[in-house]
Amino acid sequence: MAEDSSQFIRQRAKLRCEYCHLPQRGHDQQFSIDHVIARKHGGPDTADNLALSCIRCNLHKGTDLAGIDRPSGALVPLFNPRRDVWAEHFSWNGPLLAGITPTGRTTVALLKMNVAERIRLRESLILEGVLSLD
Repeated sequence: MAEDSSQFIRQRAKLRCEYCHLPQRGHDQQFSIDHVIARKHGGPDTADNLALSCIRCNLHKGTDLAGIDRPSGALVPLFNPRRDVWAEHFSWNGPLLAGITPTGRTTVALLKMNVAERIRLRESLILEGVLSLD
């Protein structure tokens, strides 16, 4: 990927993970560019299929496109940062990230967004003024 494309994607994401909304600031490892729809599923290398992702979200998402919504048992699509509006699927409850739709719940669960270490990290970033819950 060209450096200018990578820079565009990082700026479009406001230097935060487009899945969990953690900021790049405060992370040792540079966030990666994720294929929203993986190449193995025919996803292109174009900006409209790429998203900035923290390492944890990228590793847990892998090539998945959908998951099971636990309350309903339904197969639902994962959050797609190029198609979906983040605030329609997620909300903050302090340092906890809540999924407020089947897509949001499934994405939070599959990407393991609320494991203890992630909650502690968000608590620290909130205290430091690095993470804004808006």
